[in-house]
Amino acid sequence: MALYAGVLLLGTFISSVSQVILKKSAAKTYESKAREYLNFSVIFAYTLFFLASLMCIVAYRVVPLSFGPVLEATSYIYVTIFGVVFFKERITKKKLLALVLILLGIVIYSFGIPG
Repeated sequence: MALYAGVLLLGTFISSVSQVILKKSAAKTYESKAREYLNFSVIFAYTLFFLASLMCIVAYRVVPLSFGPVLEATSYIYVTIFGVVFFKERITKKKLLALVLILLGIVIYSFGIPG
């Protein structure tokens, strides 16, 4: 199961990368609406997203449905890090608290700590 959990985590990471590429592409100006949607960045990002979706489908063949969303919650961590690195966003106290709660939830669920 660890291999499939890793596939799910990698798929979630790739999906987050795809979101960053789409956001970067959306920030640019294009000479036409067609170029806005039919350019390398957008097509590549959606290809990555499709790949990530396939990886999640493969992973869910083994990973229990109750555990999948816990692993997919790591996307919030990736997106926050990417936001800081690529978009110069600031991490507020609320965002930091939310990330800590997400990590805590993942740890509690992963180790089966009774709640």
